[in-house]
Order: sequence, then structure tokens, then C-alpha cells
Amino acid sequence: MSGAALGIEIVVVFFLALFLLHRYGDFKKQHKMVLFGTLLAWYLCFLIVFILPLDVSTTIYKQCKIDNEEHSTYSAVTVHSNQSTRNDSITPAGLRKECYKPWSYIPDGIMPIFWRVVYWTSQCLTWLLLPFMQSYARSGGFSITGKIKTALIENAIYYGTYLLIFGSLLIYVAVHPNLIGHLDWYQLQTIGITAANTWGLFLLVLLLGYGLVEIPRSYWNASRRGHLLMKTYFKAAKLMTEKADAEESLEDAMEEVRKVSECIKYNHPLRKNIDTILKKCPTEYQEKMGRNMDDYEDFDEKQNVYPSEKSLVKLHKQVIYAVQRHNRTRVQWQILLETAFHLEDVAKNETSGTHQFVRSCTPQEPEGFISRYLYTPTVEWYWECLLRQWCYRILAVTLTLFSVAVVWSECTFFSTQPVLSLFAVFIQLAEKTYNYLYIEMACFLTIFFLCTCVYSTVFRIRVFNYYYLASHHQTDAYSLQFSGMLFCRLTPPLCLNFLGLIHMDSAISHQNREQTAYTSIMGSMRVLSFIADGFYIYYPMLIVLLCIATYFSLGTRCLNLLGFQQFVGDNDMTSDLIDEGKELIRREKRKRQRVEDGENRRREWKERYGNQREDYTRNRNVQSSEMKETNYSDTNNSTRQKRKRQRVEDGENRRREWKERYGNQREDYTRNRNVQSSEMKETNYSDTNNSNRRK
Repeated sequence: MSGAALGIEIVVVFFLALFLLHRYGDFKKQHKMVLFGTLLAWYLCFLIVFILPLDVSTTIYKQCKIDNEEHSTYSAVTVHSNQSTRNDSITPAGLRKECYKPWSYIPDGIMPIFWRVVYWTSQCLTWLLLPFMQSYARSGGFSITGKIKTALIENAIYYGTYLLIFGSLLIYVAVHPNLIGHLDWYQLQTIGITAANTWGLFLLVLLLGYGLVEIPRSYWNASRRGHLLMKTYFKAAKLMTEKADAEESLEDAMEEVRKVSECIKYNHPLRKNIDTILKKCPTEYQEKMGRNMDDYEDFDEKQNVYPSEKSLVKLHKQVIYAVQRHNRTRVQWQILLETAFHLEDVAKNETSGTHQFVRSCTPQEPEGFISRYLYTPTVEWYWECLLRQWCYRILAVTLTLFSVAVVWSECTFFSTQPVLSLFAVFIQLAEKTYNYLYIEMACFLTIFFLCTCVYSTVFRIRVFNYYYLASHHQTDAYSLQFSGMLFCRLTPPLCLNFLGLIHMDSAISHQNREQTAYTSIMGSMRVLSFIADGFYIYYPMLIVLLCIATYFSLGTRCLNLLGFQQFVGDNDMTSDLIDEGKELIRREKRKRQRVEDGENRRREWKERYGNQREDYTRNRNVQSSEMKETNYSDTNNSTRQKRKRQRVEDGENRRREWKERYGNQREDYTRNRNVQSSEMKETNYSDTNNSNRRK
């Protein structure tokens, strides 16, 4: 199994990232570079989460071998000293302990190269490529040069912040008397890693303090259906306002595009820019503008005032933002409607005596194999109305205990004698029995829980509602890139913080132990003593204050006082928004039910009269074909007779017309000819008689 576990996990994690990207992204519509960048970012972050437990188990095995070597050396020295005084000896095997190789053991030299490639690739993505791709995609420029320029200007803040932190740390090291003579490339590299981890840890603690409280509370509230339904109504009222604003902004942007499109004609130099803007507009607006445009009218530069290219760049960016916002609110509205309909159905089915789950609206998605054969209405009723709330309560209690353990360990992980960090205690107990499977599972679950608390916070807080991850290919490109960038920035410091919790980071625990390959790539934080001994140890204690503030909803109440409406149970404005959202959901349900009723009536009519109509049409076609076959010969005979009769009639008509036109002339001509012939006969007769007499 040497290295086999690493190879298997690399392949499995790749397909996992590909599956999630296919679920949230759209391979057909979104740009290939966006999909590739997001896939690579997710893949690298998932690799860190999945491979780090293997690194921990391999490091524990190496530490066991080092301890055996030290015990062997100590035993040899002891035996030699005892033999000089007496003849009996002490076997080295008495002090030696057996080391069991883990099933996922990774040979030496592989993990340092692996972590170096993963870490630096993810850092290049999060600090250089993904922010640049985000700004490039949203830029209003019409040329590649213009988009690159805009992207560099917009990312100057991010790059400036990173360079400022790195420069400050570099100045500190340069003026420090103990380090100025030993500053080399390795230490500069460590300073850069420290700057990135410092920025990530600063944001990590803020997000973690919110997620450790909010995630268990959200599952507990999910078991209270009345509370969850009221909160859904509240979200519906707020989202409808945002949706209306997005539609209004889109209408304004489309009106500006229409005016500019009518002003700039087909032969204007800026017409190609207008065509680029039109391609970003929704299809219905493109068709409407295409019907109202007269491309055969030439432009007159003297009479009309045309917009500049700079104003078109601004309009292009406005259109991109308006379309993205409109699509985002539309997708979120559909998801919220499905959630509200489902919660209302659950509330109605709770009092059902048939134990059959009945839906008021047909789901938008087609039923799969599981929904059709396994997840039957009876199973769905027992899960939704009986078991789900208890499972959520048990899960909420479990996550609460997990959160308490994380908070306690974050405040006490610097203490090594005695060991106060709960995660360090659990790992050290498993280390004594060499239960590597337990160690790897415990490490993976802990890292996964921390990642969930951090990443879900970003998509829960109202300030970050611009970004969203919607399944069924509904996530836009900007949110995909943001998620990849955020994962790459927060995952390395989060994993480094986890190694500190289990006392496997010597820069924090100050123990002479074998370092993990991941920690060796991060470098020794002792280059910057005020960060290793100060910031990394005492700053995570701030998580206690953040958890207390989140538990009492201090941030929510402050935002509510400032005018940003939040879901607060004892507030009149909240009650008004709940009533408004309830009416909106009821209206949307009636609209959908009318559509479904119309489809059902058409389906019933087709099932009732469709077969009869098909049989009637089939019989009629058969009869017509038989009649055609039987009457084919009669039709041919009648056709011949008709043609013959027609030819006779045509001949008589031609003779009649000819007689009427030339009949009198012919009679006169015949009469004159007869008279002349008779006169000629008489003359010839007399001449003949005369000749006869002469003879």
C-alpha cells in the first residue's frame, strides 16, 4: 500500500471536485477558463483537506521510529556501562517498542514535493489569476488591452494590501539585529507564506466565531418548523424588494442600450461595440431591439451627437452587472419559493391521518429513481413529519459539543504541560495504540467541520449575499470564481491552525517532535517571533468574544438599528415583513396552481378524446385509401370519355367559328368560280364545234 492511498485519494478528490462543479456550474454556457480555474481551485483545496490526515499518520509513524532509535542508543550505552561493573546485561528489547506502519503510509520525499506544488499553485490562483479573471470578466472594455488595464486597476487594492503586509514583515526582519546577517531566500519565502497566513488567519477567526454558533443554532431552528417558516416569509419579503430593484435596474440599462442602439447605425465606427453590448442582453430584449432598428439608415455625424467609447465602456459594465444581478435574484427567488412551498406542505401534512405526504404543487424537477421507488409518500411523511426534527436536534447538540471543544482548544492549544487542547488529547491517546484509522478520521472530521463553519459563514451573512452557490447549474461565474479564491486563501491557514490544535506544529507547541511535511513547507515561524509567539497564539482567543456576540445576536441587532432589516422575533417591522412575505408566497402558489390546473385539464382532455380522435383519423384514412383503389379504373374511364367529348366539342366550336368568320366569302368565291367555269365550258364547246366543222 506504499503510496497507493495517496494516489487513490488524488483521483477520488478530482472526481468529487468535478461532480460539485457540474452540480453548481454550467458546462455549456459558462466560459471554459472560468470552469477550469474554479475546478483547479476547488481540487487543490479538497486535496489539502483529504491528504493532511495521511500526512499526520505518517508523521506519527516516523516519530515512533525516531523514539526507537533514541531508546536503542540509550540502551546500548546503559548495557556497556553495566557490563563494566557486573556480568549480567540488559537487553535493548526491554526499552524498545514496536512501531506499526499505517495502512496509508507515504514514502519519504513524496509529501514535501506534493505540498509544495499544491500550496504554491493555490496561492498563485487566489492572489493573481482568480481576482484578475473576476475583474476581466466584469470589465466593460471591448478590447483585450482595455479589459486587462481595468482588471489591474481594480485589483490594485488586493495586491497593494498583500505587498504592504509583506513589506512590513520584510522591514522588521531587515532591522532585527539577530536576523539581518542570516536573511536568505528561504527566510524570504517564509516571510511571504507568513504574510498570506496572517491575512487568512485574521479573516478565519472572524468567520469561525460566527459559524461555530450559527451552524448548530440553524439546525436547532430547522427542527422548529414554525420558526423556519416565519423566517422564510421574512426572506421572501426582502428578496422580492431586491428582485424588484434588480428588474428596475435592468430595465433602465436596457433603455439606455436601446437609445444608443438607435443612435449608432450599422456603418458607424462604434457599431461593433454596440453589437457586443447587445450580446450581453437577455434574449427578449435583443429581439425587441432588433425589430425596432432600421439598419438601412445612414448616420450623419454633423446632425447627431454620438456617445464616446468611454461612455460605452461604462454602459457595457452596467449591463453586465444588471444582468448578473437579475439572474441572481431570479434564481434565489425560485429556490426560496420551493423552500416555502415545502415547509407549508410539511405543516399541513403533520395533522394528516393517512401518513401519506401530499404536495400542494408539483415539484419543478422530474422524479428520479430514488424518489419514485424508494422515497415514497409514506417514507417521506415519516421523515419530514416525524424523524427529521429529532435528527436535526441530535445533530444540533452534537455540533454544539463540537463547537465548545473547538473554542476550548483554540484558547488552550499553546499549553503543552499539561495538555489542555481536547483534540491534542484525543490524538495522543490514539497515538499510543497506533490506531491510525481513528487518527485519520478524527483529523478529517475536525478539518471538515472547521471548513464548514468558515465557508458557510461567507454565504450566510447578508453583506455577502452577492455571492451564492445554487445547485442545478444556477451559480453564476462570478460566484464560482469567488468561492475558489476564498477557499484557496482560507484553507492553508485553517489547516495550519488545526495542526496547532493537535500539537503537531513545533513553532507553536515548542516541542522537539517530528514535523509534518505540510509544516515543513510552511517554514519555521520563528523567523518572525512576534507572530509565532504572539499573533498565532493569542489572536485565536478572540473567538470567545465573537461566539458570545453571535449567541446574543449583537451584530443582527446593531444592523437592525442602523436600518438594515434583520430577522428579530420581537420587532414590529419583522412582523410586517413576515405578513408581506406570506402574502407573496400565497400569490405565487395560486399562480403556479392555475398553471398546473390548465396542464392537467389539457392532459385529461387528451387522454379522454385523444384515442377516439386517433381512431377516427385512422379509419378515415383507410376508407379514403380503399375508395381511391376501387375508383381508380372508373376514374380513368370517365377521364378518357371526358377528354374525347371535350375534343369533339372543341372541333365543332372551331368549325362554327371558322364558318361564321369566313363562310360568306367562301360562298361568293364558289359562286363566281362556278360562273366562270360554266362560261369557260361554253366557250370551249363552241371552239370545239368550229374546229370540227373545219375538219
